[in-house]
Amino acid sequence: MADLVADVMDHVFMPLTVGGGIRTLEDATRLIQAGAEKVSLNSAAVQNPNLIAEVARKFGRCATVLGLDANRVKKDGKEIWEVFINGGRVGTGIRVMDWVKQAQDLGVGEIVLNVMNADGTTSGYDLEMTAAVSESVSIPVVASGGAGSPQHILDVLTAGQADAALAASIFHFNAYSILQVKQFLNEHHVPVRLV
Repeated sequence: MADLVADVMDHVFMPLTVGGGIRTLEDATRLIQAGAEKVSLNSAAVQNPNLIAEVARKFGRCATVLGLDANRVKKDGKEIWEVFINGGRVGTGIRVMDWVKQAQDLGVGEIVLNVMNADGTTSGYDLEMTAAVSESVSIPVVASGGAGSPQHILDVLTAGQADAALAASIFHFNAYSILQVKQFLNEHHVPVRLV
């Protein structure tokens, strides 16, 4: 992966966050040295929370991102928000709100919250969970999962209180262009770079 990151950085001139398969401080170090600005920790951080502290100590909070796959699940007749690992396939029994607070205390500087129930649906982000996470931590929260229109992105930045929004399907399938989304957000007083 480090070779791929180095190759990408030879061709693009923008900050790059790399995640997936980072299990050790050495893995993170190789990616940062290859040109990644940040590393995103997910499953390995849940299994070994000290990994967050190690990466944050070496590279700083700003380079340490928590990738969080969350699901709304029913347990004992109640709905809970649970942390999932291994690409969102394995439940951990850990509650989302407990994990985000712990991760922040360990040194995470940003959270990418992917609500699996909404992911790929294009029916909108989980505004309730996003707002709850955003309110409970003092670090940036990036909403992920559910974008189907510019309005959904506006909603998660306002009602969902996210600091940023990740979108994929609407761009991959040419439902909207990046410029169209930026223009819509700009028209609704969300500060964005139009160029």
